[in-house]
Amino acid sequence: MGVVGDGVKKIVKKGFVGEMNLNTGGGKINWFPGHMAAATRAINSRLKVADLVIEVRDSRIPLSSANQDLQPRLSDKRRVIALNKKDLANPNIMHKWIDYFSSCKQDCLPINAHSRSSVQKLLELVELKLKEKIAKEPTLLVMVIGVPNVGKSALINCIHQIASSRFPEQERKKRAKVGPLPGVTQDIAGFKIAQRPSIYVLDTPGVLVPTISDIETGLKLALAGSVKDSVVGEERIAQYLLAVLNTRQTPLHWRNVHNSTLKGLQSETDDKPDYNVKNLLPKRRSVPVSSNIQYVEGVAKEVQSALYSTLSEFRGDLEDENELEVLIEQQFTALQKALKISNKANEARMMVSKKFLTLFRAGKLGPFILDDVPIVASHS
Repeated sequence: MGVVGDGVKKIVKKGFVGEMNLNTGGGKINWFPGHMAAATRAINSRLKVADLVIEVRDSRIPLSSANQDLQPRLSDKRRVIALNKKDLANPNIMHKWIDYFSSCKQDCLPINAHSRSSVQKLLELVELKLKEKIAKEPTLLVMVIGVPNVGKSALINCIHQIASSRFPEQERKKRAKVGPLPGVTQDIAGFKIAQRPSIYVLDTPGVLVPTISDIETGLKLALAGSVKDSVVGEERIAQYLLAVLNTRQTPLHWRNVHNSTLKGLQSETDDKPDYNVKNLLPKRRSVPVSSNIQYVEGVAKEVQSALYSTLSEFRGDLEDENELEVLIEQQFTALQKALKISNKANEARMMVSKKFLTLFRAGKLGPFILDDVPIVASHS
């Protein structure tokens, strides 16, 4: 996925998403909850005694998902950046991000917090980073931090499972809470993961900064689920996603999906029996015979086909924000048809946005990375 085009930047600047609760000067979020302010104070106090920090970020937004307010505090700490949800990120670009962090002399590891082997590799890196301290200190503290909904609690749960298998005699501690919405973990809890020396891992609530650097960063956080949809609005997030997909011309890579979808429709038409009286009888709507997963895959292909069709037929300039808006409007109509949402539905556009975002966030539209890899100046 290439660099985001000027069309997207102009649309964002123009105020295409202007009613979002961020302002163009720097983007102040007006919903900063009280528990986040308290959590920020608690995190800052514990950072002083932490021996190592695991900073969890979303692989799809490796820079945008960093808590910028904490970066100065983390620069002088032992730190590992865990790029979570690697299964949702484009592997062809992920290696460039690893090279980027390496050039910044920063340890970085793409992980899947739901995969035990993936988390095991992270723990091995943590132990390697603590090797010198392990020989000197009887007790070590590892902190897990990150913005909301990057998968910190899922990571903590997996670490706890690994620790429990290592130390069966260890008293089982309460697992971290996990939920699909940001702000589920609202307290700081510790888990012992090793003895001799004792190593404790601290989970922390997801904390956003009160001020976001720019509107586009805010949109990326919203698209990844770190900012609640209600703050920005599902429709605006969906518009932004369509703008990014179009300017990167991603739907044009879905030509084979489009062709197979057309063949499937043609096959259904060819196989349809002649009309008879039975066809006129009302039919009960049955649950798809195939599994839910296959059903969702089918819906995703319909969406990909619709976006390919509209973009391939588009003859305008994607760098022109007005023409890009026209294309996006056409795509909303095509998506409504692909998602089989009734024209009579009062909130059809909202339903289209919600279903479209759900498919993207679940990785059903393919692996993706929203952030562009920064250009590192050569020192040669």
